[in-house]
Amino acid sequence: MKSIKGFTLIEMLLALALLSIVLGALYSTFFLSHRAMEGIDGGLVKLQECRMAVDIIGREVDSAVYNEGNKYSVFTVEDRDIYGKQASRLVFTALSPLMPGLSTLSYSAEEKDGKLTLLKKVRSAYGEDNTDKGTELLEDIESFIVEVKDNGKWIRTWNAMESKKVPEEIRVAITIMLKDKKISLYVTLRPKIGKSL
Repeated sequence: MKSIKGFTLIEMLLALALLSIVLGALYSTFFLSHRAMEGIDGGLVKLQECRMAVDIIGREVDSAVYNEGNKYSVFTVEDRDIYGKQASRLVFTALSPLMPGLSTLSYSAEEKDGKLTLLKKVRSAYGEDNTDKGTELLEDIESFIVEVKDNGKWIRTWNAMESKKVPEEIRVAITIMLKDKKISLYVTLRPKIGKSL
């Protein structure tokens, strides 16, 4: 009799068991890495949106226009608190590409659906129309803080009509949560109003 060589049933079952273990490990590794990449992408997008908001505010404050004799020009900073979170309001007049002539721009953190949202409002400095609902720049922020430096001190409230001048420096900070960590992005600005370029 000739013996036919082949695999036994035990060898086949053992090979199948090893193959299922290896495929299960590859499958779980693929989905873990996919989930991690989605989390990183979401965090990077939020960080990029925050950086863009800080940059927009910085550019527009650089183009701020204030004249003590002009009743339409304003530059104010209000210190507010919403549910224990800092929510400043910055209002100033500037030449904006969004509207011809002098515009009043307002940045503020407002409560929306239980979360803080950074809003931007633009309206004509000469009109009385206050119907602008605002544009959402950034959702779900931890805080929006605007501070001004005057006589070497950082303060959170300013009104150019009372002080008869704009502050020496302005610091704008936005804090967001990423992976259970608070991350703050900020910019320090020196207004060029009344100064030579």
